[in-house]
Parts: sequence; C-alpha cells; structure tokens
Amino acid sequence: MKIPLYQVDAFTNRLFCGNPAAVCVLEHWLEDAALLQIAQENNLAETAFIVPLSNERFHLRWFTPELEMDLCGHATLAAAYVLFQKRGFLGTPLIFETQSGPLSVKKAADRLVLDFPSRPPEKVPLPEVLKEGLNLLPKEVWKARDYLLVYANETQIRELSPNKAVLNQLDLGTGGIIVTAPGEAGEVDFVSRFFTPGATIFEDPVTGSAHCSLVPYWAQRLHQNRFKAHQLSPRGGELWCSLQGDRVELQGQAVLYLQGWIEI
Repeated sequence: MKIPLYQVDAFTNRLFCGNPAAVCVLEHWLEDAALLQIAQENNLAETAFIVPLSNERFHLRWFTPELEMDLCGHATLAAAYVLFQKRGFLGTPLIFETQSGPLSVKKAADRLVLDFPSRPPEKVPLPEVLKEGLNLLPKEVWKARDYLLVYANETQIRELSPNKAVLNQLDLGTGGIIVTAPGEAGEVDFVSRFFTPGATIFEDPVTGSAHCSLVPYWAQRLHQNRFKAHQLSPRGGELWCSLQGDRVELQGQAVLYLQGWIEI
C-alpha cells in the first residue's frame, strides 16, 4: 500500500520555522496500531490522517508518537493546506469531522482560517510538581485541558527553563502546560510557550489548540476580541486570533517542506 505523505511547516510562511506536521491522505482507515506506528516513524509532534467523507467533508485524526490527540491546531492547518494546495480541493470552507466536533477551515487572502472550540480556563492551585519544575513561578494558574500559567512579561517567558525530569512526573493525558504573558512594544498582544511532559517533543513549536484557552483568557484580561499572538519557541510562529462567542478563530500560514509516499 502506498500512502501519500506531506510534511508542512504550520503557522509560518518560512521553511524551518513554525510547527512541522505530517499529513497522510488515506482512502480508508487503517488499524489504530498502524496509525500510531506511522506517527512514531514520522517522529513529529503530530501526524494528521485524513479520510474523505464527501466532496467537502473529511474525517480527521491526530496522532503524536505516543497517543491520539483530541484536538490539534497546527496539524489541522497543515491538513487543510494539503487539501487546498496539493490535492485540488476547490471548495471553501472544508469541514473536518473530529473528536472535538466539526472544524471548518476557509481561505482568507494568504492565510487559512480555522474555526475551533473555545476552552475557557478556570483558576486552580499550582501543583507542587510545577513549583518544583519551574525556575520562575507564575502570577496566576488556570486550567482547561492544559494548565495555563500567567507571567508578568515577555522576558520571563523567554527566560523560563523548565526542569524536564521533574515535569515529566505530571500525567496530563492529552494536555500540556501553557505559559503566557502580555506582548511587548505593541508588536503582539500576547506571547506563549507550550510544554508537554512525557512527550517525545517536550516543547511544542506552535500550538494552535492552546490558543483555544489563551484567546478567551486574554479577551477577558485585555477587553478585546482580536489578537496577534507569537509563540516564543526556537522555531517561532505567528497566529491571528479572535473570540467568536463559544468559538475561537485562528488564522495562520503554512509552507510545504516535503511530499512523497509511505509504503506499507
């Protein structure tokens, strides 16, 4: 069997930046064990698997090298990029059926626009493991799927140096740790980084799903609904976000790194 494979850098317009995702276009579903083995072989934060349902609807699933995810922004962006740019899909929007419900993606100039669920966080105590595993303690602690740790400024986000061995003691399932602060110099509204204890990729380069909690948090804090966001990983990435009721709109760009075939 030959499976079309694409690798796309998402939430960037430059190669070797943003977050790389693999995209596999299937005619029908393989066994879950085979999907996980492909994700392990790709060895990226996410591999997206697509199966067509109709001309405009697709079934979409996301796998890390460890497990299946409930929601992934950059791999959804990568999958939409492949369908629009490489597979001849002409309609807009397209609809992905996923574990998190229907997700639509449409074109808007040089960006793709993702319609995702809003996941507002709630205030919680700081777990002892996080106290031990962080060189800088946050001002506030919130949680939805992911922990959301709020810091005073962008410099603190850049200087954060988590202790991976300590944080790997946390069992967060499909969740992770978002750290965030206001942007500086008026260039962006907020910045973030994202850590995934226990995962092959400990620091995620650009995390679309994290913004499902970041956007409602900063909407309440900054009293606005539209944002430009920057994820401060070494690869870096940009997102244009807005809060639309109980939905979050994420806009980003993508660029193709490779395409080929998997033979199994």
